[in-house]
Amino acid sequence: MGKARSAPDIWIIIPTLLLLTIGVIMVYSASSVLAFREFGDSFYYLKRQLIFAVLGIVAMFFTMNVDYLVWKRFAKLALFVCFGMLVIVLIPGIGVIRGGARSWLGIGAFGIQPSEFMKIGMILFLSKMLSENQSKITLLTKGLMPPLGIMGLAFGLIMLQPDLGTGVVLVGASLLIIYTAGARLLHLSYLGMIGVAGFIGLVIAAPYRLKRITAFLDPWQDPLGAGYQSIQSLYAIGPGGLVGLGLGMSRQKYSYLPEPQTDFIFSIIAEELGFIGGTLVLLLFTILVWRGMRAAITAPDTFASLIAVGIIGMIAVQVIINIGVVIGMFPVTGITLPFISAGGSSLTLMLTSVGILLNISRYSR
Repeated sequence: MGKARSAPDIWIIIPTLLLLTIGVIMVYSASSVLAFREFGDSFYYLKRQLIFAVLGIVAMFFTMNVDYLVWKRFAKLALFVCFGMLVIVLIPGIGVIRGGARSWLGIGAFGIQPSEFMKIGMILFLSKMLSENQSKITLLTKGLMPPLGIMGLAFGLIMLQPDLGTGVVLVGASLLIIYTAGARLLHLSYLGMIGVAGFIGLVIAAPYRLKRITAFLDPWQDPLGAGYQSIQSLYAIGPGGLVGLGLGMSRQKYSYLPEPQTDFIFSIIAEELGFIGGTLVLLLFTILVWRGMRAAITAPDTFASLIAVGIIGMIAVQVIINIGVVIGMFPVTGITLPFISAGGSSLTLMLTSVGILLNISRYSR
């Protein structure tokens, strides 16, 4: 292994902390009305966001200083624990139902999402598995099917909650790792066709998903039902114009736009800060992805490279889906915007993952 750099990549740290700062400000701006109505405290969501942001920063600086090879030793155990939590959360009376999905473990307002842990657990395990068996990845049955089978099992357990959005992010990041490890594009294309057929089956099996698809194609068919969120999101973005209505001046947060502090926080950013504010957020994500991919390319070994690809893939897929939903390009899926949306375990684990990426950047060739 090469000599460690004196410091991690500052161009990963800067956009991460700037996005986190924007997130704290916008969570308060987007949630103050909702928080006062529900809890009698305008600062309720802000205080939660600050707690988890601080925990996440501490975790990020901890993992930034832990040699990434440590995770290779614990990858199997981490995956086993993550699978255990995914099973436990499905047990009635233990798993907590929020937003129609049994995807939480916890008490009261504080809880964790096992599916969030599974995303990073899967990244670490697949990176270990494929770095140790890279020569077999071009073989369909012995090389490609085992990692796809493990990924499919995790996706299936997440869908039992059900949580399609998180499942899609997990699959997207996992497939990027598998492809980067050397899987044949032809094999992935065939399996992709099977996956599309399965996805269509999942949509047909659940009427609410089918309604989301039809609402995505024409939200004005059902403006007070399935198309409501998409329409209200566009109503927020439109008036924002170039510079926005001003920080704290959103109209849509007054009980018009559902989940303004989580899934649709980018709508509030566009409404209050305009095109310039939205572009700034996208620019910060672009810098983060660029430097993350640079860390992957210059990583000292295959294991580190695959971890970096997985972490950046997880962030990029989540950003693309979230903003795609907000601007009406994708159906509503319930995906948060990394570092910005109000969140607990999701925010903390995302910052923890960035810490691992920063540690890898210290060993760049």
